[in-house]
Amino acid sequence: MFTTKSGLALAIVSALMLTACEQTADSPPASTAASESTAPSTMPAPAAATACDRQCLIDATDTYVAALVAHDPSAAPLAYNIVFVENVTRKRPGEGLWQSAVSAPTTFAIHVPDEINQAAGYLAMMTWMAAPPAPQGSSPEERAQWEATAEKTELPVMVAFRLKFDGNGKITEAEHLLTPVREQQMVNLQSPRPEIFTEIDEDKRLSHDRLITLGLTYYDALDENDSDLTAFADDCERHENGMITASYKPREGAPGIPGTASTPAVARDCYGQIESGTFQYIDRIENRRVFAADPQTGLVMGLSHFRHPMDNLPYTVTNTDGTQGERNSTNMPFAPFDLPAAHIFKIGADGKMHEIEAMGFTTVLNAPTGWE
Repeated sequence: MFTTKSGLALAIVSALMLTACEQTADSPPASTAASESTAPSTMPAPAAATACDRQCLIDATDTYVAALVAHDPSAAPLAYNIVFVENVTRKRPGEGLWQSAVSAPTTFAIHVPDEINQAAGYLAMMTWMAAPPAPQGSSPEERAQWEATAEKTELPVMVAFRLKFDGNGKITEAEHLLTPVREQQMVNLQSPRPEIFTEIDEDKRLSHDRLITLGLTYYDALDENDSDLTAFADDCERHENGMITASYKPREGAPGIPGTASTPAVARDCYGQIESGTFQYIDRIENRRVFAADPQTGLVMGLSHFRHPMDNLPYTVTNTDGTQGERNSTNMPFAPFDLPAAHIFKIGADGKMHEIEAMGFTTVLNAPTGWE
């Protein structure tokens, strides 16, 4: 999961032609987003509806990003009845990042195309016109006030997209998660870790369904504070908004997650960190959608919505030396908040998670998801 707290959680080209996609007669204008309540779709497309192959989905995503930067929804392959949600708020194409995007990703971009689900995941660094990040420790309400009043300038933004395609290669659902990043976080956001792009030998690739199932187990492990519910590799390392929040390597002054800077310390590796009980502040993980898996690279992408009422303090954690520590309102002085988040999991031929790249933003507790 994405594990940083309020104030610590904040610490993606020219348009490509969709040559592999089937084309149909013109549809009604895509700018008229559907107004009815629509739950996000994670079901596989019908077997006959394979408008886009793997490369087509990657190209269509790049076309979508180019259209965002051009502030031109008509340049993207949008269905006339598209549903568009950005940072848990229902919007119309032309609003939100469609207005504020400045530049497309250069060196940091990860695609997760899914031919079976006819979906595409994307996590990248872009720039946008926005207010600087709010002061550290700001509540969601204070942050909203800051963003509404501070002067806007071109700044880096971390983005995660979920795109759902119909049988004609048109985007019927588009979901954005956006978060600003601070200067000290940029060191790990220059380019993705090279292991993320390593292709799995064809005879060793896991099935699409197996990858989806493994991605879902990550949320189970966090929710139940039980690492045995998922499969972490010994070299697992998790980055969140550019911060290294779990690693098999010794800490080198990198920002940590809330409550883990105690002496003696809790485990820092992916498995031991959960087993320590440090994530008990997570009350529940809702709107879980592991929607894209790419057997060629072993990449899996999911979106979720973490709820943190912060009403279970104090609680105990197990330190690396076996002693018990405490998390309380003094060492975790955080206001209640939600964390909509995106995760990309690199799953090897061994069926284990090696790299996790995550992002998210904080908002008010019990915020809607945008898909009600």
